[in-house]
Amino acid sequence: VLSLSFFPLGYLHETFKVKLLVLLLALTAAVFLKSDLTDWLWLQDQNSCACGKRLSKDNLRALHRLNHSVEPFLTVNTNLSEEHMQHEQRDFSYYKSTVHKLFELLPPVADHGEPSSDSCRTCAVVGNSANLKGSRYGIYKNCPSIPFRMNAAPTKNYESDLGTKTTHRVMYPESTVDLDNSTLLVLFPFKINDLQWVIKAITTGFYGRSYVPIKFKIKANKDLVMVVNTGFMRYVHEIWLKKKGDYPSTGFMALILALQICDEVSVFGYGADDDGNWSHYFETLKSKNFKTGPHPGKHEYAIIDELAQNKTIRLYEW
Repeated sequence: VLSLSFFPLGYLHETFKVKLLVLLLALTAAVFLKSDLTDWLWLQDQNSCACGKRLSKDNLRALHRLNHSVEPFLTVNTNLSEEHMQHEQRDFSYYKSTVHKLFELLPPVADHGEPSSDSCRTCAVVGNSANLKGSRYGIYKNCPSIPFRMNAAPTKNYESDLGTKTTHRVMYPESTVDLDNSTLLVLFPFKINDLQWVIKAITTGFYGRSYVPIKFKIKANKDLVMVVNTGFMRYVHEIWLKKKGDYPSTGFMALILALQICDEVSVFGYGADDDGNWSHYFETLKSKNFKTGPHPGKHEYAIIDELAQNKTIRLYEW
């Protein structure tokens, strides 16, 4: 054993400082890990809300699927197709007249902002998967300028995992929720009845029927309603999903919509939970082996994973 007298005093002083620094770093790391490492990493990355222009032309060409010629939103000038709705019994003229009535109420063109070389639209597409529980991703989802949320999924009591900010609420009549005056209602219409619903639900009230009860009226700003073009929905099913499943999930269509209108897309809350169930974070799962019904969930998630691998999106998994 060497005596301390063997080491010069200066060496002992420097060694002590190094050991003290290591100890302090270890204690600091432990504190951050115990509280919320995710928040700390976000704070260190000053560019986490900045736009990296992840949707490069090379990435998009490699996918061979993203088609900007397909109008994402229905407008007064949309060239309507007779292949308009799912299992629709009413004729094409009835559909056209309903769309005409729709744009007597709504703005003629959906204003989602035109692309610009000196601006960046960063979007967070927030799904409803149970794997969001305990994720502590809330701080990230308050950061992007355009957070998309799905259907009637709540944020109250889930703020640390989900954040609170919402700019776009994606829904269909059977999944509606009241909105504040600044949130855009993004409607996915599967049938003519859905177009009639949005006309009536934000004015005099809707009295139609569906497979589940539908809200008679909804609080929403009629100037902030965007109706997704049924041609775009068909394009997602045929080109992206190769017609797998009966039709795409709302979450998958919202993701492809975000790719159309955003410069950078971050994705949260998609996929099955650790047990393989496709359950929601806000529900208690009553039956095991809960799947995705008519939606091709596994295939959709495989495409999302491919987009992440190609660095077209940033996928946050828990």
